[in-house]
Amino acid sequence: MRLRTPRHRSLCALAGAAALAVAAARRLATVEVTGDSMLPGLRPGDWLLVWTGARPAPGDVVVAEHPERRELLIVKRVSHRSGDGWWLESDNQRARGRRDSWDFGPVPDDLVVGRVVGRYWPRPRVRPARRPAG
Repeated sequence: MRLRTPRHRSLCALAGAAALAVAAARRLATVEVTGDSMLPGLRPGDWLLVWTGARPAPGDVVVAEHPERRELLIVKRVSHRSGDGWWLESDNQRARGRRDSWDFGPVPDDLVVGRVVGRYWPRPRVRPARRPAG
């Protein structure tokens, strides 16, 4: 006996995709980059998608609450984990007003909002693929 027809499979796949989208939307947040501390990779005015609650790993870019000014969100790169929390650093150590773990120490887990999963504005440039020489 066959209970599922191709039409039912399509409906199940569509329902599953919708459920996944709703779950993802609850975990995604957006933030705008301000300041020059993450140049050249991130510029002032860039808008980022953040997967809230995602556990960071060294090399990830994360959004965290500033340990000394909780109302301020910061965008930094994870350097490493210490016993007291995550060591977060600016990519541009020469930026005026730059503040990171070199200034305030490790950031506790509960202050890390989430991991940056992409930049959606301005749209990334798409360059045409080059043909190999030969």
